[in-house]
Amino acid sequence: MTEEVWPDAQPFRFEGGKTGVLVVHGFTGCTQSMRPLGEGLAEAGFTVLGPRLPGHGTSVEDMAGRRWEEWTGEAEKGLLELLDRCDKVFVTGLSMGGTITCYLGEKYADRVSGLMPINAAVAKLNPLMPLTPLAKYFLKTIPGVGSDIKDPDSKELCYDKVPVRAAAELYELMKITKRGLPRITAPILIFASREDHVVPTTNGPYILDHVSSPDKELVWLENSYHVATLDYDKDLIVRRCVEFMRRLGG
Repeated sequence: MTEEVWPDAQPFRFEGGKTGVLVVHGFTGCTQSMRPLGEGLAEAGFTVLGPRLPGHGTSVEDMAGRRWEEWTGEAEKGLLELLDRCDKVFVTGLSMGGTITCYLGEKYADRVSGLMPINAAVAKLNPLMPLTPLAKYFLKTIPGVGSDIKDPDSKELCYDKVPVRAAAELYELMKITKRGLPRITAPILIFASREDHVVPTTNGPYILDHVSSPDKELVWLENSYHVATLDYDKDLIVRRCVEFMRRLGG
C-alpha cells in the first residue's frame, strides 16, 4: 500500500537557467524545510530540484522500513536529471541532506560544480548512534530530533519519533560518507550553526579539514539552530549560495 504524502512534503522543481541545484532535505523532515532555500535559488535564476526522500513526509512506520540506499538513490536520480539538462550542477542539503550532498560529491567528484552542505551529519552525532544497529532489534522508536529552530514563529514539519531502524541506516550512511570525504575535490561552501542541538558543531570543521577541495570555506551561522533553512539565517544561506555559484560561473 502506498503511503499518502503530506501536502507540504511534495517534491518541488523550479525551471530556470542552465545552472541546476539539487536541494536535499534532512532525516525525519521533508521538503517543507528546504522550500524557502529552493524558492530563493529559483528567484536568482537557477533551475532547482527538491526531491522527497523515501519514507519521509508520510509516516514513521513507512520510514522504519527504508534503507539508506533508497535515500541516496532518490537524490542521485535528481542529480542525474540535472546533469543531463544543465551545464553546471550544484548540490545542497540540510542535516542528512548535507550528508547526502557530501556523498554525491564523492561519487560524482568530476561532474558536480560545487557543494553546499548545511549542518551536515558526517563525523559525529548522538553518542548512542553506534548502538542503533543492535538497538533496532528490541527498540522501535526514540523521541524525535526535528524542528530545532531558534525562531519561535517557525516550525519544521517532521516526525515526532525516530524509527531506530532508520537511525541505524543513517549511521551507516554517515560512516561511508565520512570515509569518502577525501574524494571530494569540487568547491565546497560549508554552513554550520554555532548552536545546534541535533548535529554537533564539530561536523562543519571536520568536513573542512578532510575534503580535498582547494576551494573550500566554512560559514558559521550565528543566529540559527539546526534547521537553519527555516531559521533567522535562512536569507543569509540563500545569499551566500547564490554568490558561491555565480563566482563559479553558475
